[in-house]
Amino acid sequence: MAEITAALVKELREVSGAGMMDCKKALAENEGNLEQAVDWLRKKGLAAAAKKAGRVAAEGLVAVVPADKKAVLVEVNSETDFVARNDKFQDFVGQVAKQALDVADLEALKNAKLPDGQTVAEKLTQLVATIGENMNLRRMAKLSVNDGVVATYMHNATVPNMGKIGVLVALESTGDKAKLAALGKQLAMHVAAANPSALDIGSVSAADLDRERAVLAEQARASGKPEEIIAKMVEGRLRKFYEDVVLLEQLYVIDGESRVKQVVEQAAKEIGAPVKLAGFVRMALGEGIQ
Repeated sequence: MAEITAALVKELREVSGAGMMDCKKALAENEGNLEQAVDWLRKKGLAAAAKKAGRVAAEGLVAVVPADKKAVLVEVNSETDFVARNDKFQDFVGQVAKQALDVADLEALKNAKLPDGQTVAEKLTQLVATIGENMNLRRMAKLSVNDGVVATYMHNATVPNMGKIGVLVALESTGDKAKLAALGKQLAMHVAAANPSALDIGSVSAADLDRERAVLAEQARASGKPEEIIAKMVEGRLRKFYEDVVLLEQLYVIDGESRVKQVVEQAAKEIGAPVKLAGFVRMALGEGIQ
């Protein structure tokens, strides 16, 4: 068997644009023959996929799959909204989201087997080669409860359970599950609209809090007041910051009057048992992609 040198692998990577491990395998399968290895990669769709991998993929779909006491969100990106409306792409995203219910993380999801026997990663590579756009399985998020519901909401849906913004809300309670689910749906709609970054005040990241304190302190110093007064001003203004970013402190968008924590407390009376808002996830298509 021909020796597969690092230089040969590097050359094949430069010619094909494929990944290192794929290049190694291609050379091994073709006894070190560079041209045959290129053809092998092209037949597998790996060269075509790699050449497109540098293009920004910020469109696509977020998909949600609800199940008993758990639910999952998955984001799969494409370059254009046109591809997001492609039946093959939508079918792939739906299959991936179902697989995500039973895996621990994104890496496990990429290696999960689809009904046709291919892994998610292999199927994605095939789609890239077939459709002709860069695509990316970007992220997944899952919530579950022991006793309660995980409510779901899809804003701006392209097809059922797939769209631009997906939300999960986990509610724990021993009370009426139908009423609990109705509350969860409304809270999920609120999350989609209000975009909180933390569940409660204790969950606000230290970095975000330090950044906000610094900004508020600088603003307060412009008033010329002493430092001990400035400290009190900062603490007072932090309350407004919490009301902007903390879910339980936010003004409930559905009635425009109550805080979310008050809505949950009031709903518990109807549900017949205490209700704990245990967690939420808001996944917006393409957020953070440059």
